[in-house]
Amino acid sequence: MKIVETENFVLESHTAPEVSRTDGGHLVVRPKIEVEDRTKLSRELVIEMALLTQLAGRAMVEGLGQRGIRIGRVNYQDNGNWSPKLHVHLYGRSPEATYQIYGEPIIAARKKEDKVAQEPLNAEDVAAIAEVALRLGKLPEYADLGVR
Repeated sequence: MKIVETENFVLESHTAPEVSRTDGGHLVVRPKIEVEDRTKLSRELVIEMALLTQLAGRAMVEGLGQRGIRIGRVNYQDNGNWSPKLHVHLYGRSPEATYQIYGEPIIAARKKEDKVAQEPLNAEDVAAIAEVALRLGKLPEYADLGVR
């Protein structure tokens, strides 16, 4: 589900998350154009992606916190293992997690068929994150992003 976007990037919830919503959730920032990795982006796009990723982490912590999901930290990962297209994962890490245990590395499947299904964010979670992201997008440090 799309949460917010800028001219060049989309923030969305992951449809097949590695981290269940109750363990902290899983978001993705991806460019609207397909590129292999960040080295293929212009300087301006790298800056836009970094700022949107920062805003997304803040919105994730605050928005899911409002939904009763406490996030102790966010892990940011640029993987692209199964799909060699640039995208940045945001893994919320909750101290109350029951599968993706706080303080331990993410348990990631080595093959798609070995992936353990996790509960995705629901519409109310996405709405809470979007509301915070839109508010943060008006702050001076993010105003140039044009978050919508």
